[in-house]
Amino acid sequence: MSPSFQSDANKASSEILDVLIVGAGLSGIGAARHLQMRCPFARWRIFESRDAIGGTWDLFRYPGIRSDSDMYTLGYAFKPWLDHKAIADGGTIRKYIQETADENGITQYIQHGHQVTQASWSSEHSYWTITATVKGSSEAVVVKAKFLYLCCGYYSYQKAYQPDFPGHANFKGQWVHPQFWPEKLNYAQKKIVVIGSGATAVTLVPEMAKTAAHVTMLQRTPTYVISRPGSDGVSLWLQKFLPEKLAYQLTRFKNVCFGMLTYQLARKQPQFVKNYLVKLAAKQLRSDEKAQHFSPNYKPWDQRLCLVPDGDLFKQIRKGNASVVTDTIQSFTEHGIELTSGQKLEADIIVSATGLSLNILGDIHIEVDGKVFNASQAMAYRGMWLSDLPNAIMTFGYTNASWTLKADLTALYTCRLLNYMRKHAYQKAVPLRDPNVLEQDYLSFTSGYVQRAKNVLPKQGQRAPWQVNQNYFKDIMLIRYGRLNDGVMHFS
Repeated sequence: MSPSFQSDANKASSEILDVLIVGAGLSGIGAARHLQMRCPFARWRIFESRDAIGGTWDLFRYPGIRSDSDMYTLGYAFKPWLDHKAIADGGTIRKYIQETADENGITQYIQHGHQVTQASWSSEHSYWTITATVKGSSEAVVVKAKFLYLCCGYYSYQKAYQPDFPGHANFKGQWVHPQFWPEKLNYAQKKIVVIGSGATAVTLVPEMAKTAAHVTMLQRTPTYVISRPGSDGVSLWLQKFLPEKLAYQLTRFKNVCFGMLTYQLARKQPQFVKNYLVKLAAKQLRSDEKAQHFSPNYKPWDQRLCLVPDGDLFKQIRKGNASVVTDTIQSFTEHGIELTSGQKLEADIIVSATGLSLNILGDIHIEVDGKVFNASQAMAYRGMWLSDLPNAIMTFGYTNASWTLKADLTALYTCRLLNYMRKHAYQKAVPLRDPNVLEQDYLSFTSGYVQRAKNVLPKQGQRAPWQVNQNYFKDIMLIRYGRLNDGVMHFS
């Protein structure tokens, strides 16, 4: 049975949905498809604040925007990735998400321009009352739903992180943040400085270097950067002899295994892996000296590794079109940046690739039986639910693997739970926090954007099921096959 949908706002407000999905990005469209396949009884809808499907892959439009994971694991388990590019550009990913929605009749159930601002749970009625502002309207929309499924990511779309650089106002050139890229920015034959060393910076630099006069990547500290083929040769070979879905599943399994093995090796033998990564960079750059700009003083996977397809960043540095400077900013000048070392970098355009502003639960004001719910005071249950928050799932992907791997498992768990609750006539599910479980940081990353968000993110516990596993195979067993009624999740 298809989800019931009424275009009339008053009728839509009066119906009680089984699930309201917040967000029509990679996670939200995947969640809807899983509900279709495994919970055909469910009445659901998607509220999306933007005018288009895609989430991150619609928001970011800077030059070279691409995945930092291979598409065989970033893609959905149920929809094979058939493009020849294993590391795909943003437009192709957006098209893939749109195709998924269109092919499965999901598009018609997306309410665009609906920004969820408030959600209030009533134990008396066993449902959420959700309020959303509507783009172009002065009136809010209010809907009721038995389950709240949050697929709104982990960072703010409205604001990005921008450090208070000394003398920032002195610079007379153009200042750009990648999250809000100007549509018609002309950087041809311009001198550009990109501040940052994360995934955004290593994507921007080689792309802009193709036409700019010169691009300098200015980093405070180095990052591990590894080259990977833009296409997966094994996948392309398998596709010649096997059905598309089987070839995709085998490639997906191969890449998950390879990713987990390399991650475990990095954690167990960090110095060996560090030496290997730096040697790879030196080989690509043909310079041991330049490779020191890619030799951090932290262990591999203390922060996320940056992936460059076919070594494009290293190629542009070899050609002299791009360079890397490791230093700190003393001050900005009219024509660029003066560094602590005394070096001056001239720039027509400065790109501040300084990171995201993290949030949790989409910055939605949440109340449970009239009391304000503070996510930062809660503990994460299986990395996808927060303690003492009834009937509410959140999607939060892996930091050491593709986001979608965890998103798919979260959707599977949600469907299992909904079927279980329907079978036993339960109306409410809530994980109750054990005060004896010691808490620790939600993420163990040392990245700046994670450290800045410590007072925003929830906590995790030191034992299951309160631990946030960064292990896909372990999560498969716990989420796909583990007991639902485990003594921590309370049903009523």
